[in-house]
Amino acid sequence: MHNYQRIRDLREDSDYTQKQVADKLYLHLTQYRRYECGESELPMNIAINIAKLYNVSLDYIAGLTNNKCGLTASTLTKDETALIENFRKLEPIDKGRILERIYMLCS
Repeated sequence: MHNYQRIRDLREDSDYTQKQVADKLYLHLTQYRRYECGESELPMNIAINIAKLYNVSLDYIAGLTNNKCGLTASTLTKDETALIENFRKLEPIDKGRILERIYMLCS
């Protein structure tokens, strides 16, 4: 998904008009329309302001993730985070053993 689709979807989900968003971003309506239609490249400073407006991450606007909080946001508990960090330290064979046990427990 291209970032212009994302910013259009965000605007529509927020029930804003293009004019309202352009005003909030201190842009001329024509320029905002170009960003939203994909006719102009979205500059970083505008992307940042859009992310702030909708309270989403730049990762989401860029289409790198479908999580509006971004790639680095986490809903993991401390235990889950520790588990992942320790898993990453293991040798590949040990990772395989752990995954086998997890699959057996979850079956």
